[in-house]
Amino acid sequence: MDPRLDPDLLAGGDSRNVIDRYRYWSVAAIVADLDTRRSPLHVAVENIEHDLNIGSIVRTANAFNVAGVHIVGRRRWNRRGAMVTDAYLSITHHPDPADLRSWAQAQGLPILAIDVVPGAIPIEDHPMPPACVLLFGQEGPGLSPESLAGADAVLSISQYGSTRSINVAAAAAIAMHSWARAHLDSRGPAAG
Repeated sequence: MDPRLDPDLLAGGDSRNVIDRYRYWSVAAIVADLDTRRSPLHVAVENIEHDLNIGSIVRTANAFNVAGVHIVGRRRWNRRGAMVTDAYLSITHHPDPADLRSWAQAQGLPILAIDVVPGAIPIEDHPMPPACVLLFGQEGPGLSPESLAGADAVLSISQYGSTRSINVAAAAAIAMHSWARAHLDSRGPAAG
């Protein structure tokens, strides 16, 4: 028998939301396979108010097979929106923005904050580095002044309607896709 397959799933069926390639594979086997082709992108979320959107951001990060997700601030976050996709990712906690900044500097990764604030550069006007951290704030308050000050660049998503901002989970999906268009091909592995 293929060692990647989970005997319990084979016996009881696999109702997980995984692509067909991973049907009946154990979580460990899926993670091991994903690890062979992780993108160099990291995603960070500042967790000030226990925002429900964090789970959705984690789920999207899984879809883009990011290298890691970083929760900054409160350790606890609402996992419901992740729909168990957090099992397939590396999730790291940072107690504060300074700790995230220190980690990113040690890794040689610039932090690109995504927020609607004065002076933010439109995301389409700023080149996305191949390896970086995209940092998102909370729905409502956005990023803390400490996070904004520690970012290498502050980017915004251009909007064309009457609302001041879009949902942070939607913004994260747009930003991750912008990064992916610059650095991944349609099969996923880093282009070039």
